[in-house]
Amino acid sequence: MFLYPLLLIISLNNIYEPTWDSLDQRPNPQWFEDAKFGIFIHWGVYSVPSWGPKDQYAEWYWYYMEKKDSPTWQFHKEKYGEKFKYQDFAPMFKAELFDPAHWADIFKRSGAKYIVLTSKHVEGFCLWQAPHSWNWNSVDIGPHRELAGELIKAVRKVNLKMGFYYCMYEWFNPLYNSNVNKYVDEYMLPQMKDLIIRYQPDVFWPDGEWDHPSSTWRSTEFLAWLFNESPAPKDIAINDRWGKECRNRHGGFATPEYESIPEGHLIAQGRFEECQGMGKSFGYNRNETADNYRSTTELLHLLIDNVSRGGNLLLDIGPSADGRIPEIMEERLLEMGKWLEINGEAIYATNVWKDAPHIDRFRFTRKGNNIYAIALQWPPEKWALPKTIEFHTQPTVTILGTNIAVPISDDNDKWTITTPCLSPSQIPCQHAWVIKFKF
Repeated sequence: MFLYPLLLIISLNNIYEPTWDSLDQRPNPQWFEDAKFGIFIHWGVYSVPSWGPKDQYAEWYWYYMEKKDSPTWQFHKEKYGEKFKYQDFAPMFKAELFDPAHWADIFKRSGAKYIVLTSKHVEGFCLWQAPHSWNWNSVDIGPHRELAGELIKAVRKVNLKMGFYYCMYEWFNPLYNSNVNKYVDEYMLPQMKDLIIRYQPDVFWPDGEWDHPSSTWRSTEFLAWLFNESPAPKDIAINDRWGKECRNRHGGFATPEYESIPEGHLIAQGRFEECQGMGKSFGYNRNETADNYRSTTELLHLLIDNVSRGGNLLLDIGPSADGRIPEIMEERLLEMGKWLEINGEAIYATNVWKDAPHIDRFRFTRKGNNIYAIALQWPPEKWALPKTIEFHTQPTVTILGTNIAVPISDDNDKWTITTPCLSPSQIPCQHAWVIKFKF
């Protein structure tokens, strides 16, 4: 169990006022802007039934089992019986095979730079001994372990950043449904502050804000405390889910989820992090088959596309109730890591190339005097780039992972690149290939 001193760090000079005008002046921390790739983890009591229709989130099991005309209720009634309550799953969530050091090793080898764990989803079950969640947390019931604390300790040991998802509202919390203001004051805010004081996370990722405006959630007040007074790192990253009016408008970064990236304030600034699962569900869904999981190529292309537009990818995994990362998810992460070992310089700490041409099956990033053309398919024998401001002199061109020079010629208003013929043993990787232009 994590222990922490019962004191708050009081700043003599508060930098941020509890208003959006003030809070929105805070930039995203540089480490977050440079990281590009994070791992989301959905894990809780819902990991026991771990079931939903293939187009649905399995972590919403409790919500859908209460709808008596739903496929989830039909599944529940058949497999567990009508008298089996959702709460009866809690003792079955044992995490007996959970090895935080192994998880951290997989995350490190995946090439991800930060981790976001669901500390509490909409069901209300907490992965730490949270205030006001007696017998509905992982210490009091089920694993009898401080899962959040064990994982953040292991992740930091391999020099990765880590933070927490926290769902503001709860479907069936009687206090929330009867008196939301009292719920916020006496339940939600104490839990959120406890997470911050106890673990000093690098990311705080709220959700479930859509029922009420940020004023009801007292979000600006919490954020002023977080930035000015809390023991959290001064470069803690935050998202945009602080009230029903906030998405893509207020906070640190926008959070599109399985949708076309919309225009808007934060996204237009390149401040976004797209979150998606490897399949459809975030929580582990036993109803999904191998065909429902995207290939490593598809997942890397998703990462590359987001980075080329200035954003991050938060790729989700859903561990099983016994504490294992499903093999197919481990495999995808490790394969992504092998690609990033070779091509990471075209991903990490890069910026948008504003003058990038629109060339089918190519994405572009830049870093200093380097431009990276990332080919989502092996490039044609000859292809061209226009002469932009960056391309005023002839660059040196190479394929990352090889020592082979790529021929380039001056053709008036464009540069013509000749893709070299490589034998199978010379091709440095699969999935996508990076052509580096160095000026």
